[in-house]
Amino acid sequence: MVMASIVPQALGCAPLGGVQGIMGEMTKHKKQRDQLLFSAEAREIAREVITEAAEGEVGEHLGVKVPPRQGRDSGHVAIHRFVSLTPGYKDWEWIAVLAAVPGSQEITVNEVALQAGAKAELAPEWVPYEDRVRPGDLGPGDTLPPREDDERLASWDELAKDRRAELENFPRNQKAPQALSAKGLAETLQRWRKGNFGPNSEFAEKAAMSCKTCAFYLPINNPDTQFGMCTNEYSADGRVVHATYGCGAHSETKEEFDSTGGREYGAFDDGI
Repeated sequence: MVMASIVPQALGCAPLGGVQGIMGEMTKHKKQRDQLLFSAEAREIAREVITEAAEGEVGEHLGVKVPPRQGRDSGHVAIHRFVSLTPGYKDWEWIAVLAAVPGSQEITVNEVALQAGAKAELAPEWVPYEDRVRPGDLGPGDTLPPREDDERLASWDELAKDRRAELENFPRNQKAPQALSAKGLAETLQRWRKGNFGPNSEFAEKAAMSCKTCAFYLPINNPDTQFGMCTNEYSADGRVVHATYGCGAHSETKEEFDSTGGREYGAFDDGI
């Protein structure tokens, strides 16, 4: 028991009471150091550096937080947040990252940045130019070359080896250096079927007769393709239509007469 009270002094250490006093001082300094980054002084330092970076007024202080995985009572870094008043950056925030070296009462500014807040409006995700173009975007004088790996196109040799092309019975432009690929044609036919002149369109559903029996319908290559061109200037003139598409301007449409022998017109109200 006697040795226990002598050993610390013999080793050049403080007595037990002295050790407790030192630990108390360390705890006090640690608390002061940690609270330094959350103090009003730190907040003003953050505002000053942000105001300089923003080159203008800065909004209210939104709070202070510590980086992820760092506790408020153990870290030496804090992030102060302020409302951004910068034009065009609604709901964005200015942040200043402050740090204090262990054992020091000096505050260091590590970073100043403008970042999006939780409700900030962000620009849409960047889309490559070739993926932005949509049908109808091409205007007079514009150029739109196909992609280098455009699957809609194929060499004539590739098309000859594609067994799907043998079953299509659809003509290709023999004067073109390249050919429309089987995939390109399949996608085209699908668009046409689902389009305004396809078999399931509103016109087709309400028509009494279909294009396949209409004189204004010119089949592409042969009737088996199920597609052709409309030549009726009052209907889908110049457009590709499906054989089962239809409209009220069919070449076999007959005029309707009422029981008195006159043409059947709707009632007319002249407002008198």
